[in-house]
Amino acid sequence: MPVRQMKDSSEQHLVIKPHLQNPMNPAKKTTKAAQNGKDPPPQENHNQTLSHAKNKGRRRGRGGRKPDQGDVMMRPSCRPCTAPLTSRANGNVENGCITDTGFPTSSKSLNFARRPGYGQVGTKCIVKANHFFAELPDKDLNQYDVTITPEVSSRTVNRSIIAELVRLYKESDLGMRLPAYDGRKSLYTAGQLPFAWREFKIKLVDEEDGVNGPKEREYRVVIKFVARANLHHLGQFLAGKRADAPQEALQILDIVLRELSTKRYCPIGRSFFSHDIRTPQRLGEGLQSWCGFYQSIRPTQMGLSLNIDMASAAFIEPLPVVEFVGQLLGKDVLSRPLSDADRIKIKKALRGVKVEVTHRGSVRRKYRVSGLTSQPTRELVFPVDENSTMKSVVEYFQEMYGFTIQYTHLPCLQVGNQKKANYLPMEACKIVEGQRYTKRLNEKQITALLKVTCQRPRDRENDILRTIQHNAYDQDPYAKEFGIKISEKLASVEARILPAPWLKYHESGKEKNCLPQVGQWNMMNKKMINGMTVSRWACINFSRSVQDSVARTFCNELSQMCQVSGMEFNPEPVIPIYNAKPEQVGKALKHVYHVSASKTKGKELELLLAILPDNNGSLYGDLKRICETDLGLISQCCLTKHVFKITKQYLANVSLKINVKMGGRNTVLLDAVSCRIPLVSDIPTIIFGADVTHPENGEDSSPSIAAVVASQDWPEVTKYAGLVCAQAHRQELIQDLYKTWHDPVRGTVSGGMIRDLLVSFRKATGQKPLRIIFYRDGVSEGQFYQVLLYELDAIRKACASLEPNYQPPVTFIVVQKRHHTRLFANNYRDRSSTDRSGNILPGTVVDSKICHPTEFDFYLCSHAGIQGTSRPAHYHVLWDENNFTADGIQSLTNNLCYTYARCTRSVSVVPPAYYAHLAAFRARFYMEPDMQENGSNGDGNGHSSKGTRVAGDYSVKPLPDLKENVKRVMFYC
Repeated sequence: MPVRQMKDSSEQHLVIKPHLQNPMNPAKKTTKAAQNGKDPPPQENHNQTLSHAKNKGRRRGRGGRKPDQGDVMMRPSCRPCTAPLTSRANGNVENGCITDTGFPTSSKSLNFARRPGYGQVGTKCIVKANHFFAELPDKDLNQYDVTITPEVSSRTVNRSIIAELVRLYKESDLGMRLPAYDGRKSLYTAGQLPFAWREFKIKLVDEEDGVNGPKEREYRVVIKFVARANLHHLGQFLAGKRADAPQEALQILDIVLRELSTKRYCPIGRSFFSHDIRTPQRLGEGLQSWCGFYQSIRPTQMGLSLNIDMASAAFIEPLPVVEFVGQLLGKDVLSRPLSDADRIKIKKALRGVKVEVTHRGSVRRKYRVSGLTSQPTRELVFPVDENSTMKSVVEYFQEMYGFTIQYTHLPCLQVGNQKKANYLPMEACKIVEGQRYTKRLNEKQITALLKVTCQRPRDRENDILRTIQHNAYDQDPYAKEFGIKISEKLASVEARILPAPWLKYHESGKEKNCLPQVGQWNMMNKKMINGMTVSRWACINFSRSVQDSVARTFCNELSQMCQVSGMEFNPEPVIPIYNAKPEQVGKALKHVYHVSASKTKGKELELLLAILPDNNGSLYGDLKRICETDLGLISQCCLTKHVFKITKQYLANVSLKINVKMGGRNTVLLDAVSCRIPLVSDIPTIIFGADVTHPENGEDSSPSIAAVVASQDWPEVTKYAGLVCAQAHRQELIQDLYKTWHDPVRGTVSGGMIRDLLVSFRKATGQKPLRIIFYRDGVSEGQFYQVLLYELDAIRKACASLEPNYQPPVTFIVVQKRHHTRLFANNYRDRSSTDRSGNILPGTVVDSKICHPTEFDFYLCSHAGIQGTSRPAHYHVLWDENNFTADGIQSLTNNLCYTYARCTRSVSVVPPAYYAHLAAFRARFYMEPDMQENGSNGDGNGHSSKGTRVAGDYSVKPLPDLKENVKRVMFYC
């Protein structure tokens, strides 16, 4: 339905009357209880509801679908029931729309949603969490400003300066105080220092990077009193009597507890690493894994909590440089000359790495590598005096140090200042221990690192307990100084296991309804609820090792599986399987596309199957980019290893992906089609998922990719359309949620991803959304205010641009996976309380004790573990105008996790957020190096139909547009 029809005042809307009864009313409890049984919940009124709703939809003149609206046959013949909406404190209901109540424009006037109560649904149990109770100190915490002159950029050097100051002056000027230091500008003490301002002079020997030998430097250190931290404020916040967290006090306590570990271990971010914690494991190409632990102080309902978790990271192995180079290149470098490619690889790997010399006995000077010589050592000469007398590097090392260079065919390392070349032979250098590798790992290294980090729950729990005992906080001089006491017991937490939802499959299958067991089920005896038809398809084989007969057998098996699963799938391709070389992917795709069109008299190909080599480099990304942004082809890629070793499970999963890519549904929640989901089934509700993916470390100029998906069916909430856009490097706020631009003919034009998805929801369902649920992935706690202010404002503006006073109530939920809270079974011997991997059961939810003192958050482990320790997702409801109860949002989120389209398992993150992540990841393939500056914009005026940034941001090239037929389906699956 065109956008302008949303503004037609003559159109009737659902009239919503404010009602005091909570949608989670007692009448619903009987149906919830039934979910724990073996039979689906009773549906006596189901047909009456559907019939009534369907007729009502027709009377409104917008319940049916026009023939040109696509998959008319795939929608169940149901129109959801209308039900009262709980009145909200935040807004008013007018003509089926919620009026804007003045959203705050700064974080000072913004309070996050408060916890509405605790959840009650589910089977109660006890779990252990890797949180350790920290007793709040009763001492004054004082902050001092530190100024070091000359200024030092290295935290390590800063710490050395302050450590020397404390050593010299603790018993005199510092009045026996033991301060904690953040390595930058702040010093903290328990109790005041004897002065408000003082200057100190500290001498320190700098052994690093001084090409002409160690230098003693003098530093001027000024310490000045700044403020006293308010621990009473912190106590009130932890007791739930204040909403604003005293960040300064929390930061001081965090720094105090990190001080000793910073001296003992190698600190990186909030984690500490050491080769002593566990024996380092080789990752290949000169890297090794170091084990360590993460540590952070957190405010929780039980008071202050110290969160401890195990961690692993890749470090450069402290090898002699010649040995490192041999491992890096995977060949003997002692006798063979290096190629240009070898030299480039070595230079990239060693630039910025610290090395120490080994040719001077006990003198182990350290240098930072700045480059690599283009010539071998035997050809290198340099001036030794002002008269430009030249001497070879080989002669110099022999005469100066009595060191004979053996491998003169290797280049030298360039160290120190680039302007004045300083050469060090590789064989005279060793890599300094404790340097983290920050560049991209290859596949083998990632696999090796995952093997190290993958620990069974019981082993991880034991390692965490060993860590807290080894850290011995009761003996920590800094913890003692500040009066902080840490428990050595894991927190015991009350949890609940939410019931799995009943799933609806097609009536023609033997099993029409399914109740998943321990987070999983299968497609045996079931048919997809909306199986699509594939009449015209083709296959391209890019794998040299797959013969035609093997490819034909695979395609035949796959088409049979699609039919068995509930699709109509033509067993014969439009053209015979086409063999092509990976480097000719564009040519091959266009050939198959055009030849197929000529065979079908202009009817477009519906599906392309592609068989790819197992290691296919850029082939997969190139194929997806061409298909989705150039040809408008839906594609399904299959790796050679699966073609040779065909399994029913693999074919079943591929058929699930094909069906949703064609616009179908695999399953839906029984409660959804029965109109029984509180605050979803009562009025047209759209569920969004949003994520931003950033380029990997080392990529300094690549844009970030934002993706937004939104449900396009109601009441089923299963199909999600997705839009993507490129934006500035490492920009977390999604820039194109809403935007306006000037059109010479139409004037000011509105657009953006939210607006486009609201319009497409209207076209797909015939109704406008009257409620918005927004799951936002990838936001750290420090960005909560910023993201909520910016993105909720964009949602408001997008809605208002469609129709005056159109402001559906919004619930904004942040989804976090990158946290360090882990939940463990209370008793591993009790098999009924764990899954097969020893992890807590899917559906386990925690909203007390380790959660926020006042805000609306919860941990949910919605998936069954496969290997390692399950990581629960952390959901934080930042804004809630729909007045969700704790049970309401927790059950909805858990139930949605069973609707993920690509497998028959519940997943660890709510699907809309998962789909947004997949879409953003896919869009990175669309950024080709030679992409045109202006991209292919939707209307030629800086506006792209998927919201790419063009106007006002010339530094980011827009992504090529998705084709219209691709946009409408779940192409990213």
